[in-house]
Amino acid sequence: QLPDNQYEKREFDPRSSYNSLSFMDYSTPVSEPVEKYFTVRHRLKKKDPNAKISEAIKPIVYYLDNGTPEPIRSALMEGASWWNQAFEAAGYKNAFQVKLLPDDADPMDCRYNVINWVHRSTRGWSYGASVTDPRTGEIIKGHVTLGSLRVRQDYLIAQGLLSPFENGQKLDLDKDPMLKMALARLRQLAAHEIGHTLGLMHNYSASANNRASVMDYPHPLIKLDSKGEIDLSDAYDVGIGEWDKASITFGYQDFPKGTDEKLALNKILSDARSKGLLFLTDQDARSAGSVSPTAHLWDGGKGPVEELDNLLKIREKALKNFGEKTIRTGVPMAFLEDALVPIYNLHRYQVEAVVKLIGSMDYQYKVRGDEQFSTKSVSKETQQKALETALKCLSADFLTLPENVISMIPPRPAGYMSSRELFKKRTGLAFDPLAAAESTADFPLQFLFNPERASRMVEYEARNNGLGLEEMMNQVIFRTFKVSKNQGLNRKVQFQTDQIVLTHLMALSTNENANYQVRAVCGKVLKDLKTYLEETKKTVKESDYQAHLDYALDRMKNPSSAKVAVHKELPPGAPIGCGEED
Repeated sequence: QLPDNQYEKREFDPRSSYNSLSFMDYSTPVSEPVEKYFTVRHRLKKKDPNAKISEAIKPIVYYLDNGTPEPIRSALMEGASWWNQAFEAAGYKNAFQVKLLPDDADPMDCRYNVINWVHRSTRGWSYGASVTDPRTGEIIKGHVTLGSLRVRQDYLIAQGLLSPFENGQKLDLDKDPMLKMALARLRQLAAHEIGHTLGLMHNYSASANNRASVMDYPHPLIKLDSKGEIDLSDAYDVGIGEWDKASITFGYQDFPKGTDEKLALNKILSDARSKGLLFLTDQDARSAGSVSPTAHLWDGGKGPVEELDNLLKIREKALKNFGEKTIRTGVPMAFLEDALVPIYNLHRYQVEAVVKLIGSMDYQYKVRGDEQFSTKSVSKETQQKALETALKCLSADFLTLPENVISMIPPRPAGYMSSRELFKKRTGLAFDPLAAAESTADFPLQFLFNPERASRMVEYEARNNGLGLEEMMNQVIFRTFKVSKNQGLNRKVQFQTDQIVLTHLMALSTNENANYQVRAVCGKVLKDLKTYLEETKKTVKESDYQAHLDYALDRMKNPSSAKVAVHKELPPGAPIGCGEED
């Protein structure tokens, strides 16, 4: 049955974080826009619109899949219920409720907003979707789908961090720190997906405001305690964020008659901005060439650079502890690789955030007449600090796995399939530490040598003395090709990283998506590098070093042949449960 005509549409505001419904109204006067935009939201009205706090005429009720097992059920119920905090901030009493789905209810029934617990055999996303009236933007049904593999992936990350099985035995549930972290993440995930079904977009700048929104993608906040041990007690935040309260107030506030709604709504957003709360979403964060210095997926901490330094220390500690006690007695030793992947790549999303500071420009969704700035340059000093920190992740010492870890991982035994969650290999069944280092070195270089970023660096250097492209490239070369080479596996890792840098440099030099000056700068840097390699070759005696230099010089004869896709890719690695449609 179609809804009645009593729903009151609310005009869309790009600063609000709501999804929009749009349609073309060809009866519009020529002087006005023909495309109309409205906010997507549930219907919610106060019993007493004049009261500061009032019950709702009809509360918004979400029903949790009654097949969800404990302790997951309680975690999801709690996380979902956080939204009532936001509705209370908007002046409602008990207007958002969470209940178990009745036995006789069909989750596909449009009368029920549902949170489904779904099993899959492979990696998959969680979703927050809606059935929406295309005439008004009214949400008829919120439909959340949570994949059950998610909690196991989070548990595995914590297991790799803590290596907790000193005695090889399973831990009691009430004493299991991995389970506590995984359940804390599930609470946040339930709130996140329900937020989408309330009409909200992602807010990838919330991490810059001390975890101000559950609509961000949160990396676990990991610390070292006073004894130098890894501490997961504050891995995920508890409760709804300050930005979420502001956005729900914008979308669902029921104003008394006679209120200038447009003025009142603008004040809600203005008050949020005065508190320093930021909002940027998917288009600002997902691209490798994205321009924002604040909008990042899976970043955390007080700042991108500071948190990367923290995670590098956490990673070092976790790898030092890594070994037999990472898995339980009776588990094949090959399964150490499963736990190693997220620990070896623990820094991946934070280094992405750090690299994106380079060639970035701060901006907001300003509309004419508000108090926000439109654009603001990012200082050269900030970009330089980001570059120096990111380059730590290209050092051979950082990329080379300890011998004791490598020697503990045998090929997968018969009866157990490999999976996309493991490192890609060039060595057949044997564990491949060089391929692991290859993919991890390649990852930040994809962002650093992105043609959009490079084109902006040329522009910003000219306009406001930003970090120059040639300056950046020379620093990368100084920290790779020009560092002294160690011995053993460390040496081979460094040779490999040099070649990966060369691949990205040559590929960018012929990339038609980069502007002419970018390609000109790349040509000059390649020419200078060629001269350096030729001079170095005259003094090098080690045959492996000579082979490395000869190969690099031979490759430089044909830059157009460089394809960055030849490098081994990282395993998916992201905490599963979130994707582009999330």
